[in-house]
Amino acid sequence: MGGNMLRMTLSWTFAVAAFENRLNHQPFRRMYDPIANLDSPLVPPSLTDAFMTRREMLARSGSGFGLTALAALIGMGELPGIEVLGQDGGFSPLAPKKTHFAAKAKHIIQIFAQGAPTHIDTWDPKPELKRRDGQNISGRGRGGTAFGSPFDFAPTGQSGLQMSPVWPELRRHADRLAVVRSMHTDIPAHDTAQVMFNTGSLRRIMPSVGSWVLYGMGSDNESLPGFVALSNGNVNANNMRAAFLPGAFQGTQVNTNARRVEDLIANIRNRNISLPEQRRQLDLLHSLNEVHKQKMKKDGQLEARLQAYELAFKMQMEAIDAFDANKEPDSVQEEYGNTGTGRQMLIARRLVERGVRFVQVWHGGWDHHNNIAQNLPRKAGEIDRPFSALITDLERKGLLDETLILWGGEFGRTPAADGNAGGNPGRNHNSRAFSVVMAGGGIKGGMAYGATDELGGAAVEKKVHIHDLHATVLALMGFDHEKLTFRHNGRDFRLTDVYGKVVKDIIT
Repeated sequence: MGGNMLRMTLSWTFAVAAFENRLNHQPFRRMYDPIANLDSPLVPPSLTDAFMTRREMLARSGSGFGLTALAALIGMGELPGIEVLGQDGGFSPLAPKKTHFAAKAKHIIQIFAQGAPTHIDTWDPKPELKRRDGQNISGRGRGGTAFGSPFDFAPTGQSGLQMSPVWPELRRHADRLAVVRSMHTDIPAHDTAQVMFNTGSLRRIMPSVGSWVLYGMGSDNESLPGFVALSNGNVNANNMRAAFLPGAFQGTQVNTNARRVEDLIANIRNRNISLPEQRRQLDLLHSLNEVHKQKMKKDGQLEARLQAYELAFKMQMEAIDAFDANKEPDSVQEEYGNTGTGRQMLIARRLVERGVRFVQVWHGGWDHHNNIAQNLPRKAGEIDRPFSALITDLERKGLLDETLILWGGEFGRTPAADGNAGGNPGRNHNSRAFSVVMAGGGIKGGMAYGATDELGGAAVEKKVHIHDLHATVLALMGFDHEKLTFRHNGRDFRLTDVYGKVVKDIIT
């Protein structure tokens, strides 16, 4: 595509130069058409007469084979299947679209606990495991020495939801939380399981959840990316790729380690060309694209490329404001906590407030193979206050009911102590059981769904796979997960592949 774009751009450049030269020497001529009648009237020259595209030449000289190839591309899913009008009245893949049915939520904030947090010490109390602490629990794939949680869960809120003491601030929102305790996935390997959680695939690069949501719904703000991932920069890009979906639905990763807002997004400003000059360049590209569309109807890849240019231009003005958490009152910044994680969560709220559809907040460091008693409260403390503040802030602004919040990591932890822990035990990887927490748009609060066995080693009751979680997320956003598809390589693909059942019991 890059080579074709370069050749096409050069062709346009030379064509415009030739056209301007002809304007200087030939004020009027016959309409350009290889088969036009020589007696056709003289008409003023126009930009469309200055050149012929390669596809147009093939279409005319090859009896339409060029258009046949274009139709094949559309059938293969190479061009967008959804065409809608943007805010300026032109084609825009990011323009808002109708969902299959009424959506419970309009936005998603996904807090990804990278490293796989221990469910047994955070959301899934296991008194039997504590009773058998130090005993051998071999069998059923959970062999080793039982390690009872060092934390005492307690009923919280009017609902009595059992919560760990590592969540002192979040406990205030117990009646707004739904804890799915029966999650399970396929492979307990960090990178693979993270991609599985975010794309539903283990073996090939597939579109991420955020890309699917943006593809289906569009964005409420065409001056900002519709899918933003806030991270420290150490995130596998496969977790936010659009894959075979049009490039406009790709996640935009923002490194929140940067202290200056101008440094959050690389190259946000063009330091060599002024904004008016950039605007003139974009207007020229759009004019040339209009000529191309008149001759060849539509080129989806070219449209997506131009939309990316347009978005980059608009972001220079709006993104700086949206990502500047310092513009919030001091009281709000203090509420979130003046930390890196607090700033991430506050930026997430500011993005949702501006219509961004899907925001990821990556929070790493949950791989606790040892010393859980000290390390877990420290790590949970980094997100506890900002998470609580996010719920409070969204509710205060009237956004909580339309914003789905999802917290969770790639898998869970074993009920047995990690053999490498010595006197400060931790837990090993466990794909058979873990928990996720949901709140906000469309979620029943104050409940725990599903269950693991008495020691927390495996999901046994109302089991929820990653595909089921994805089907539920799409349902909350107004989609039948079996019908939100994209045709690629001759078949219809969807986020849930050929699996997935909506967890209806946690939906209002």
